[in-house]
Amino acid sequence: MIDLYYWTTPNGHKITIFLEETGLPYKIFPVNIGKGEQFAKSFLTFSPNNRIPAMIDHDPPGGGAPIPVFESGAMLLYLADKTKKFIAPDLRGRTETIEWLFWQMANLGPNSGQNNHFSNYAQEKIPYAMDRYRNEVNRLYGVLDRRLADHEYMAGAYSIADMATYPWIVPHERQGQNIADFPHIKRWLEAIKARPAVERAYAKAKEINPNLGGIRTAEERAILFGQTAASVQAAVR
Repeated sequence: MIDLYYWTTPNGHKITIFLEETGLPYKIFPVNIGKGEQFAKSFLTFSPNNRIPAMIDHDPPGGGAPIPVFESGAMLLYLADKTKKFIAPDLRGRTETIEWLFWQMANLGPNSGQNNHFSNYAQEKIPYAMDRYRNEVNRLYGVLDRRLADHEYMAGAYSIADMATYPWIVPHERQGQNIADFPHIKRWLEAIKARPAVERAYAKAKEINPNLGGIRTAEERAILFGQTAASVQAAVR
């Protein structure tokens, strides 16, 4: 059994997609980030970056004590190795999958997050920041579209790289991107959306958080965007 500490964000969706694709038994423990539940002392014991998702595998490969894992990319890699699914077994294919997984973690995810913040959440609209991140996300869409022009999926076969990237492309309108400009991404997006496991993962998200989206309250804004080192230090005392 896997305990999944989850909220309905792109990084959270990555893991529910994988778990639904493989049928691994898991239980969701919602962590409402708008209420600051990610700063609970108990959560920080296995998710030291106070971010979701995180998980505890009670049946790790080889047995032994449960293994906690934080960071969504590390979780996907761990789960792929555990199940021997959605990552190529050969060195070249495995390397290719990991390259594109890291591309999402280091490029698409962070820049999309900043784009969303400055365009939709920041109370002070800063044109330079808005243009900077929207343009970088646009460049990254171009990178992905070029890749998908001659690959059905990001690393050949459907893999953890696609699972990591898909939830960050779903809100393309909110990112200020015209999906019609990227026909290969559009084809890929529709193919993944139609997968039954992906449908189930997003259905779970609606059950857990029916009120997705919307403008953050002042309290939520302070919790999500106003944290410093003192926030973590206070939680562990």
